[in-house]
Amino acid sequence: MAGRERQRGNTVVEFALVISFLALLLMGTFSVGMTLTKSVQAGVVARDAGAMFMRYVDFSLAGNKDLLVRLANGMNMTTSGGNGVVIMTQIMMIGATECSAGGLSTGSCPNYNRPVVIKRMTVGNTALYTTTFGSPTPSLIQSDGTISTTNYLNDTSVRADGFTAVMTLNAGEYAYVSEAYFKTPEIDMPGFRDNTYVYQRNVF
Repeated sequence: MAGRERQRGNTVVEFALVISFLALLLMGTFSVGMTLTKSVQAGVVARDAGAMFMRYVDFSLAGNKDLLVRLANGMNMTTSGGNGVVIMTQIMMIGATECSAGGLSTGSCPNYNRPVVIKRMTVGNTALYTTTFGSPTPSLIQSDGTISTTNYLNDTSVRADGFTAVMTLNAGEYAYVSEAYFKTPEIDMPGFRDNTYVYQRNVF
């Protein structure tokens, strides 16, 4: 009888050890699975935002911003805050023709042979993420997101040199980039996976 009681005691200890491991494994599986789900949704937001941006949908309008927020349903993003941000950028490679059209020779055209940001629109919490594809001085960006010819030819802050690692553009060519970044605190595992986020990018 005493032997059976000792066995029961061992079983309780073994169960306690195993259940703690299984609980962590289950939580980890849930967190990784939810990350994948959120990543897929972020991909949809980035793709659809980019597709609309390259078709000249005006994201300075409240209704179009609301459309992106609806696409990000469940990700806790608002048009100017929350846990998400969508950044849309039009990039152009400056060649001799572009400099000449702006009244400059290649020698006096500071951004000659450089990829530059000529349009930038942002929806969501701008403090969450900073794109690596150019950081134009905010005062250069007009209400519709465009940057004037004079500024994108002369101002060095509009350069998007980081884009060359993604794609090579010929002189005068355009690319449209959409980036979606979302913080996902709801799937954090304190002490194991903190400050989780998902990020997706599309180039058109």
